[in-house]
Amino acid sequence: MKKHFANEPSPCKRWRRWSRKNTGIFASLHKQVTIGVLSCSMSILLLTTPEDIFAQSFETDSVKELDISEITVTGNILPPTRTAVLPIPILDRTDAAVAPLQTIEAALRLSPSVDVRERGSKGVQADISIRGGSFDQTLIMLNGVDFTDARTGHQSHSLPIDLDIVSGISVEDGTAGIGAFAGAVNIRTQPLRPTYLRAEISGGQFGYAYGNLSGAITHKRFTLFGAGSYRASDGYTRNTDFKNYNAFVRVGYDSRRAGYFDGQAGWQTRNFGANGFYSLKYPDQYEATRTFLSSIRWQKSIGRLFLESSVSYRKNFDRFEMVRGDASKIPFNYHNTDRIGASLRSDYSWVWGTTSLHGDYRYDYIYSSVLGKPLHSPRKAKGEKEGLYTQGATRHSGDIRLRHTKQIGKFDIEGSVGSVFSSYETTPVWSLSGGYRPIDGLHIGIAAVQSMRLPTFTDLYYTATGYISNPNLKPEKATTYRLRATYQKKNWRTAAEVYYRDGRDIIDWVQKNADSEWESQQLTRLGTLGIEWSGGYYGNGFLQQATLAYGYMTTDKKSGDYISKYALDYMRHKATACIGIRFLRYVTLTVTAGLYDRNGNYIAADGRQTPYRTYALLDARIAWERRHLRIYIDGNNITATRYCDFGGLKMPEGWFTGGLVVTY
Repeated sequence: MKKHFANEPSPCKRWRRWSRKNTGIFASLHKQVTIGVLSCSMSILLLTTPEDIFAQSFETDSVKELDISEITVTGNILPPTRTAVLPIPILDRTDAAVAPLQTIEAALRLSPSVDVRERGSKGVQADISIRGGSFDQTLIMLNGVDFTDARTGHQSHSLPIDLDIVSGISVEDGTAGIGAFAGAVNIRTQPLRPTYLRAEISGGQFGYAYGNLSGAITHKRFTLFGAGSYRASDGYTRNTDFKNYNAFVRVGYDSRRAGYFDGQAGWQTRNFGANGFYSLKYPDQYEATRTFLSSIRWQKSIGRLFLESSVSYRKNFDRFEMVRGDASKIPFNYHNTDRIGASLRSDYSWVWGTTSLHGDYRYDYIYSSVLGKPLHSPRKAKGEKEGLYTQGATRHSGDIRLRHTKQIGKFDIEGSVGSVFSSYETTPVWSLSGGYRPIDGLHIGIAAVQSMRLPTFTDLYYTATGYISNPNLKPEKATTYRLRATYQKKNWRTAAEVYYRDGRDIIDWVQKNADSEWESQQLTRLGTLGIEWSGGYYGNGFLQQATLAYGYMTTDKKSGDYISKYALDYMRHKATACIGIRFLRYVTLTVTAGLYDRNGNYIAADGRQTPYRTYALLDARIAWERRHLRIYIDGNNITATRYCDFGGLKMPEGWFTGGLVVTY
């Protein structure tokens, strides 16, 4: 019986005898496992993965023997077997179920590696950055497939999924090549169990309403998994209302002869008031976006050879109104962006390790009213009553990489070389890493990775009131060095890391002074040094979890006296904590806290250059759950802290909601 979907595979491991149930434990293990005829019992099964170590205990009574079809379970974007560069886990489904988290953006805020800067709340609009990089330097993946927006990183987080179907989130910062300049966020979806139906409704302050329906059907070697949701609010202040719709489906089929097929598709519609989102001078901004994405992946093992190919497509429509509903004052901006992607990978395992050959291709094009070069003739804006596309641009890019890994006792060695091809230039890329496991539960890894990214269409062409584009921009490049240690023993986990990124030709929007316009320029150099630590206890009794995390970052910039809009406004200090308890058998209380200290300055509404202020946030969820029903109350920013992620753009000072979940 096919139970779960594939994200990115590692070579197959086969077990032929086993007889306990609850095979759903494999969902987040991110390895490929096949199980044949099961006919004997076990008392404990313990599997180790790059991200977590899970133990599933079984009772000692007799069990019924049964035959099942093979189960394929695969994982993250770093291909074969044991790897020297471990992904950084951000969230798993168990954490998300009890924490005061309603959106993916809220979950990412708890990581010291990720800087989430929101405009509005409840996931309306957010920029996601990794370790001091900008939002345009972050690769966004859904189930291992790159769906990053080529027009602007503002839209990359527009994924048509909700937190209830997310099985895990991780940061991948050991991948050489194009796009993942600062790193990648990989969001994985899995059904709660092979067959189920789940419904959730919630409401709260500011006219907030949310409804979600998800479920899965599994029959033999076929799995269908889908979800849909609606989220809306009147807004926490003037012109911050929103309406969001999500629809997502994922299909998996495992053919004994043809291989495994994994398809996904989703649609999202977002409409929101954008009071001061992109300029404090304009409180009546408004934006409407529509996003469609899809992909299909094929995997096949032939002896020692593993093959995978995939194709993907992403389309985004965007209408931006500087003055809501009134194009006579400032014309609306219309954008129609497409990305087509394809990849092919082969892994071959032999006596000297595993050798992988991986190639990617991307084709991006845009029709717009403001971005690109003039079209021969205008085109009508699709899906709009009015509006024309008068400009457009296209580009091709790709990369090819040869990678090899080798395990020697307690050591892992890994290296790759490759080239990136684009209209700008052909650029060599490489990576080298090593890992050591001196004792059970302890892993020490060191790595050096070269990466790059192409300018977005906004970087190249966006010119408007207060903004000047630069069509002569060239790709950014970086070399990142990292040393990381992780340790886990029983219910305890801890990790520490130090990293340094040497960035060259960094793209940013900068001002010479408060009265000048924003210009798209390339800073000569930007060195980023950071340290991170996290640790925690995870239990099953009264204390469910207690975690702490801290990150510190500093930069060595060479940009003259420019005022930075993004690249230099990094999170200097970030500390987060979470504690969860269970009492009265069915009641849980989870509290999360964060302390944030951002570097940089911003231009306030009165024209003064103002430094960012340090602030603290406190969130909590209390929930009662029994069998099929869960009832919860959430409080976000319950201390009513005044803060902003972007200069002068105020966030909600407290937001309380409540809801119920029914699962069968």
